Amino acid sequence: TQKMAELLGLGDKCGEGASGAPALAGSCLADNRLSLDVYPDGCCRFLQLFEGRRGEVAQVEFLRLSSNDHLLGTALGILPHLKRLKSLVLKGGHARDEFGSCQHGSLTSLPPDVGTLRCLTHLDLSFNSLSTLPSCIPRLPSLRVLLVSHNSLVALPEDFGSLSKLTFFSAMKNQLKDLPQSIGELTALEDLDLSENALEFLPEEVGNLHSCTELDLSGNRLSSIPDSLANLKSLRRLHLHSNLLVTVPASLASLPNLSRLDLQNNCLRAVPPEIQTLPFVHLRGNPLGETEPSPQAEESSATELRRLFLASGEDSFTVTSEGCKVVLACGIRFCFPPGAASDPLRIYFRTLAPDPQWVKLRHHDVLLSRVLELQPHGVQFQQEVQIWIPYASPQTLHQREVVVRTFSGQSWSDLRTQVEQKRKSKKHVAHCSVLHFSWFLVVSRLVQNECKVPTEGTLLFSSVDPNIKVTFPPGVTEETRNVKLQVLPVSAEEIAELTADAGCRASPLLCLSQDSLVDFLRPVRIQLPLPLGVTGLNLDRSRLHLLRGDLQGQTWDDITSQVVLEFTHLYAVFEVTHFSWYWLWYTTKTYIGGIAKKVYERLRMYQVNFIALQRKKDPEQVLLQCLPKHKVDPVLKKLQDRYRGPEPSDMVEMFEGEQFFAAFERGISIDMDRPDCVDGRLSFIFYSHLKNMKEIYVTSPVDRKGQAVKGQVSFYRGAVPESIPEDASRRRKGPDSLWLATLPIKLPRLKPRWGENPSPLNGFSFSPLNLGNAETGYLTQANLLSIARRVGADWQTIGLNLGLTYQQIERIGYNNREDLDKQILDMLFSWAQQNLEDPDCVNKLITAMKESGRQDIADEVESIIELGRQKYRESIRRVGLEQESSTEDSAIAMM
Repeated sequence: TQKMAELLGLGDKCGEGASGAPALAGSCLADNRLSLDVYPDGCCRFLQLFEGRRGEVAQVEFLRLSSNDHLLGTALGILPHLKRLKSLVLKGGHARDEFGSCQHGSLTSLPPDVGTLRCLTHLDLSFNSLSTLPSCIPRLPSLRVLLVSHNSLVALPEDFGSLSKLTFFSAMKNQLKDLPQSIGELTALEDLDLSENALEFLPEEVGNLHSCTELDLSGNRLSSIPDSLANLKSLRRLHLHSNLLVTVPASLASLPNLSRLDLQNNCLRAVPPEIQTLPFVHLRGNPLGETEPSPQAEESSATELRRLFLASGEDSFTVTSEGCKVVLACGIRFCFPPGAASDPLRIYFRTLAPDPQWVKLRHHDVLLSRVLELQPHGVQFQQEVQIWIPYASPQTLHQREVVVRTFSGQSWSDLRTQVEQKRKSKKHVAHCSVLHFSWFLVVSRLVQNECKVPTEGTLLFSSVDPNIKVTFPPGVTEETRNVKLQVLPVSAEEIAELTADAGCRASPLLCLSQDSLVDFLRPVRIQLPLPLGVTGLNLDRSRLHLLRGDLQGQTWDDITSQVVLEFTHLYAVFEVTHFSWYWLWYTTKTYIGGIAKKVYERLRMYQVNFIALQRKKDPEQVLLQCLPKHKVDPVLKKLQDRYRGPEPSDMVEMFEGEQFFAAFERGISIDMDRPDCVDGRLSFIFYSHLKNMKEIYVTSPVDRKGQAVKGQVSFYRGAVPESIPEDASRRRKGPDSLWLATLPIKLPRLKPRWGENPSPLNGFSFSPLNLGNAETGYLTQANLLSIARRVGADWQTIGLNLGLTYQQIERIGYNNREDLDKQILDMLFSWAQQNLEDPDCVNKLITAMKESGRQDIADEVESIIELGRQKYRESIRRVGLEQESSTEDSAIAMM
């Protein structure tokens, strides 16, 4: 392949010639590759390149363009000129809508002359708007890999079988209702993914795909499958979950290489014994053993809905007009009543770590769950959908309430929520009803009382303290307003401790708000209880202060002289025309506004401790966690059998949602390229009721073969939250104030690692590996070795979930008997060698780890992939495209 690595001279705007124009950094040709999908104006640059360097562009073999580009149509006209093109990627999904979801590209067809590209072996048209497959595609004689997932295809053409060299075809997440009979002519096809479509039946010709090793038909509407599937002697994995199957042929049990048969979440009431006894069959979510109901029974049990139980690796399910109940692996539940969806609708879900940049907590809110995202966003259901979300139960609820909060794309709002408790586990769940999907989370907030204020006036009480009431007289407003009332009780002990003054007293803090910016037309009468120990009989008016705070608690003004205060034996009464925060103080101190601001700040802070523990069996594995002080002893007791480490740090104070960092120092380091690593420090967000924990591997650049390394981990404050008081923000500035705590870490003298000393493994060798693709990053030999160190006794389960057969597992165990290390390595590297050309092999590894209960390893692999994705995009932006192997097979695997 001719090298073309020079930067091309181009104009800054479309239409400018290349001659004499300044060089455009990032637009380059390297190894006959041109990747412009990372640029917003990639098609414009492509047109400039073709105009200025037509001869060189005609030699391009690998081309990537974004189908979200408005000049795509013009750029498509150039494709037939690229006679040497081997790989073409025209994907959408590069732009996002207002909800953050990927927008499909504008591609609806291809020029007919694209069918003349006789060298094209790889074509990716995913995330577009195709309703029919372009007629030129079946005429591509060399095509081996075709991806048209996330489109709107309703059918495949009758001549689809002419793609005789096709080995990989993915049409997942389309609207396919049937398949052409010619699909059986794809005798070279090895991997077929038709998941999440609308298929109701399969042609018998599917049984002619004799080379097929993986067939994914999950998420369709299949009620049966043809017996001809038993002819797929090469088949290793068959995915049929989330369909409407009422029967499966017993002949599937005779497939010699089958290692995974997923029949979960169907309508199977009976399964052939040959199938049911297979060790690799998955049947959860089927009504096995139930008898077929009579018509009378169907009428009487109309409210009994179909149940779906989703495994940890699944991220979607289908809802029909009949409705269903769905249980996710994480414990979240849904109930879709009959008629909620008029047509079959695919629901996608995921749980996200809360990001304080967009998860905005209000004052005194406590986050109790991760963020649940449900798609499609904004779709209106015909009936309310019930959602149950498990949450971390707070210590006290008598002064607080739990609500589900949802994001509309612009702001968060609270839903009407019921709190329930599971009978067996005693865990708490928050129950709400919605008509559309977006983002959801569970928070604990101050109890909120609200009412509508009409022109006739009304009365509003606090359910936390009935002694607090607000009276709205007649004529207070011209239009009905919504008002809300919250109360923060503050004990005398807290006030005395925070002010260091035993004689200081304060009433509950009253928070009032309304949905109008206009002041009330008549004064609103507010009644507050006098501070504890103070009555109308012993009241010294010179010591009583009424404070008004702003909505952020930054300033507290003494308004005692601005209002008329009336007193009874137990209460103080005053009148206002607009709402704010009100606080009654009883003290001899003069500058009461400053004292109240400091007290308010402290009431919002948590006293926490840091722990740093090392796993006993592997001291290089370190667990870091930030805990509220009342949780420290129970957590340490639970971890003491597996971990050891120093005593917890001294107590420090933090706000809910505050960022902090952990840095390893004095000869100990971590992988600085982790996605959660900023300038060599691990990033955390403190949430008092969520696990602020990370378990990572540390190393030392110091030679440890002769001696141990005594290092440390230090914790530092991060960015100051926007909502904390100004004084607290000012005190945290400067390097000394950022430090929180330091704990010692000791790494023992280094033992030989796998691969460093071949003698313990009797010459066991590791082949060079690059699993994955350039966009997401690779898993290398070193990565697999690191993973192998953590697998342990789970290696057989992981191997089976990776697709190895029982015979392979038994042979690996026998060949490496009495040596667990070699069994693990043999299993992992055997799987890796079999999947070198599979572009989705890394995702399969992650899924296998989750299905095997090894979320820790899955998280590590996902971190490596995220890092690879970041590095790839950065390198593309710097130089245009990294140079890679130019062999045809490697190119196909990497694109």
